[in-house]
Amino acid sequence: MAHIIDGKKIAAEVRADIAERVAAFKAENGFAPGLAVVIVGSDPASCVYVRNKKKACEAAGMNSRVIELSENTTEEELLACVNELAADNTVHGILVQLPLPKHLDENAVIAAIPPEKDVDAFTTENVGRIMLGDFDFLPCTPAGIMTMLRQEKIDIAGKRCVVIGRSNIVGKPMAMLLLHANGTVTVCHSRTKNLAEVTREADILVVAIGKARFVTADMVKPGAVVIDVGMNRDAKGKLCGDVDFDCVEKVAGAITPVPGGVGPMTITTLLENTLTAARRSLEK
Repeated sequence: MAHIIDGKKIAAEVRADIAERVAAFKAENGFAPGLAVVIVGSDPASCVYVRNKKKACEAAGMNSRVIELSENTTEEELLACVNELAADNTVHGILVQLPLPKHLDENAVIAAIPPEKDVDAFTTENVGRIMLGDFDFLPCTPAGIMTMLRQEKIDIAGKRCVVIGRSNIVGKPMAMLLLHANGTVTVCHSRTKNLAEVTREADILVVAIGKARFVTADMVKPGAVVIDVGMNRDAKGKLCGDVDFDCVEKVAGAITPVPGGVGPMTITTLLENTLTAARRSLEK
């Protein structure tokens, strides 16, 4: 049976360290790091994510603001909101909760966030800096996964790493971070032929495809580390990942559960990025 990578436990340890550093920052500088989260509409999953982010910020001693806008907010109104936060010196990190309603241009909204306040690391400048390996912020989910691997003392250098999924939020930056850590990386997607043959070569398999229980035991190399980024509901409404956990657990060497795996680490990285942004604001 695989070793279960406990994301809740790792996140709690890292967040305790962040809270200590936030307290030291406040004592030294007289103010707390501040995060503003903008949510448009009332998507249930997005509302849960935003509530969790606010709670985590407050627990770490940071200032947290949530700006709730209606579903029919215009792009002009949303951009005005982002611009107002960009000019606010008490706000060090800005996060616009995705996905946005279809009538809004996500790219235009992300582009309006100053790179130095882009704690999601989605702006063109920050994405480019990740490519070069010279960055202030990392995308929260991939960076959280890297923290998990470090905490679990899983060495990436020289390992065959396979990422299923090529999104700008997870797949692409995940591949880049593994590459920076000297992994040999393959990115798979909907057009990949003989997918199972590729995934069976992975020493480290990261699954971010958005399909419930898509990865089965026959797709996994015995002893592999399996990181499940998925968050789905099965036919019975039960929360599950992109990996068939019950079957793959018997084959893998280590595996993240859903829930309680990658999810807590994503918000943990957001806290880290917000503290970094506050520190960088002092350098201006």
